Amino acid sequence: MKKLSRPITELKSHYDVIVIGSGYGGSIAASRMSRCGLSVCLLEKGKEFLPGQFPNTLAEAAKEMNFNKGKKSADNNGLYDFTIGNGISVFKGCGLGGTSLVNANVSIKPDPRVMEDQAWPEALRNDISSFQEGLERAWEMLKPNPYPENKDGYPLLNKTQAMRKSADYMSEDFRLLDINVNFKDQEVNHVGIKQPKCNNCGDCVTGCNVGAKNTTAMNYLPDAYNHGAEIFTNIDVRHIERAPKGWKVSFLLLNVGREKFDAPELFVFADTVIISAGSLGSTEILLRSAQKGLTLSSLIGQKMTGNGDVLAFGYNNDMPINGIGLGKKATGEIAKVGPCITSVIDMRERDDMESGMTLEEGTVPGPIRGIMAGSLVTFSRFFGNDTDRGFKDFWREKWREIISIFKGPFHGAVNHTQIYLVMTHDDASGKMELEDDQLIINWEGVGKQDIFNKVNGELLSATTALGGNRVPNPTWNKLMDHELVTVHPLGGCSMGDTAENGVVDHKGQVFSGPTGTDLYDGLYVMDGAVFPRPVGTNPLLTISALAERSCKLIADSMGKNLQYSFENTSIKKGQNIETKGVQFTETMKGYFSLGETNDYEKGYELGQTNSSPFEFTLTILSEDVSTFVKDQNHLAGLMGSMIAPAISPKPLTALNGTFNLFIEDKADPERKKMIYNSTLIDHKGEKFYFEGYKDVYNDKGFDVWKDTTTLFITIKKGADSTGEILGKGKLKIHPEDFMKQLTTMKAVNVSGTSESLSSISAFGKFFSGNVFETYVKKIK
Repeated sequence: MKKLSRPITELKSHYDVIVIGSGYGGSIAASRMSRCGLSVCLLEKGKEFLPGQFPNTLAEAAKEMNFNKGKKSADNNGLYDFTIGNGISVFKGCGLGGTSLVNANVSIKPDPRVMEDQAWPEALRNDISSFQEGLERAWEMLKPNPYPENKDGYPLLNKTQAMRKSADYMSEDFRLLDINVNFKDQEVNHVGIKQPKCNNCGDCVTGCNVGAKNTTAMNYLPDAYNHGAEIFTNIDVRHIERAPKGWKVSFLLLNVGREKFDAPELFVFADTVIISAGSLGSTEILLRSAQKGLTLSSLIGQKMTGNGDVLAFGYNNDMPINGIGLGKKATGEIAKVGPCITSVIDMRERDDMESGMTLEEGTVPGPIRGIMAGSLVTFSRFFGNDTDRGFKDFWREKWREIISIFKGPFHGAVNHTQIYLVMTHDDASGKMELEDDQLIINWEGVGKQDIFNKVNGELLSATTALGGNRVPNPTWNKLMDHELVTVHPLGGCSMGDTAENGVVDHKGQVFSGPTGTDLYDGLYVMDGAVFPRPVGTNPLLTISALAERSCKLIADSMGKNLQYSFENTSIKKGQNIETKGVQFTETMKGYFSLGETNDYEKGYELGQTNSSPFEFTLTILSEDVSTFVKDQNHLAGLMGSMIAPAISPKPLTALNGTFNLFIEDKADPERKKMIYNSTLIDHKGEKFYFEGYKDVYNDKGFDVWKDTTTLFITIKKGADSTGEILGKGKLKIHPEDFMKQLTTMKAVNVSGTSESLSSISAFGKFFSGNVFETYVKKIK
């Protein structure tokens, strides 16, 4: 499978639509808006992972874990994202595909009573058929289906049989769930992606290395790509603000080292912005935007719900479960573990909807299985409740624990453990706020709500049927004030009829003030953040249906004909492939003078005299270092920021830039040049053009440092090189900035240390070889 994301250096200054985030809401928005013929840009904070690149050991997984509480690190975009809150904490995914990369991919329709609840806007409740149509559209794209028991080589699973036994003991309904997993051999799927079938490895929630899981990276995102959407990763959107025409979206580039130089935020423009960064991300962006002056409903950040999530264990049961993922042990053959979740005990059809719940089994992914034996023994001692007694049972359980500790998690007590995930209805009274520019969750006491005692009782019954030890979530106890962990955070930008009871309207359009029904033109939220209440079951299908509905309404309001056919199903030619590249970030500082159109030195001196500084921080990227070295133009991409008060009181963003390293000067074969070109855009959308060159020439004295660290610059009016010259100047690299620059040098699109060193070495040999040829060889 090829990459969907583009190099950051290809980012344009303006799009019809910018989509922020790539989970179920964002990927649907990108697909549907691009199908309308609009220019679409999708910005994702996380990285792109292809099948085979997800962690499959604990050491690899640890490198992808973020633990957020207070100040975040500059490049905080690992795949597994934990936000530690007060009362409830959140786990979510961060990558191209959002949480779909690390969820259990369960597609289950909400209880109709949930969508009829007065919490939803009247316009949605009165038009439920459009929501049903959204469900059908999402179903068509995500392709959910049940696990094929005893069919096509797929075995009956122990964990599913255990759930049947629990359901029978509880006198509750059991069924196999529809899950977004491919179980059939096929050349390509409906959007042109070659997708193998599931091998039952059980590693769904650390990332599917097979490619069988129907994440949004397997359907909606390729569909968006096929219809012209431009996708970029490692971009952390910070806030949005009104622009003279449309919206300005400000962001940070991650994993390029700009923070080492305290570089300013970058920005691009769009007519329409769709925020789909997840419940936490979308809320954070709007909270920060409000601090920057965007007027919003006073309910921003409120009505957060954890969807009643409860994680628990039925530990050391009397029957084997096989609920441990294979990780590095996975093979191409169909295993006996199964996808993360395959079945449910559905307890939603109760007279009191708020007491209803869904109880599902799960699988421990292979990368973290090594910590399970010790953890479960400890948790069971402190918080567990053994459901059966007797001398023989006691020693059988002890023996299974010993086996797990010495033989590993595929044996003994851990292999006899059922993992449970329950979803129910909390009171949706959580709150998200910004403190010191970081998102904080405040919801103390949430775990003490009565519904969670009811959940605990059902878990006890399910475990009793299996003769195990019920172990609640390790944080749900008196010692830790009954704190919860959710994998389904919802709310924060809730829907409402007016700004007094919601942040957005029924289609996700943002209210433009604290009261009334006025809306911002072209500003939407489209993800789980818009939920005003929990759904009591896995929410991905409900999120997708609402996003499909909103996209249709937005397209209609634009007068666009949204088509849903799959005629364009092959990935377009020219898509990025995984070549090995290199990147670095450079800062240069100097002076510049408006009006000086001929002499660089004079421009520098006048700028210095008149206090007219010029500074840039640019990231230079070659996605293919081999071609970069061999091609006579030695061309790479360039983007970043420039500070030039004589042109703009605020920093400018440099886009669509190019960089040529050591190209021959046709006018003088003894000289070589490093050439920088870029379009600049200011905070109002006005464009300028930047030209710069370093003159590499062995004149009198050994001047390699001066030549390779001095840049002669020209600024022109307009978006290209044909514009009127506005001024000239000169920039230099300071030694301390050069040392920082060296720390930003890194390989891209590589796997492992060997490939990384190879890419950097190829670039280094080319650079040093040219220096030797110019400054050493010619001395002889």
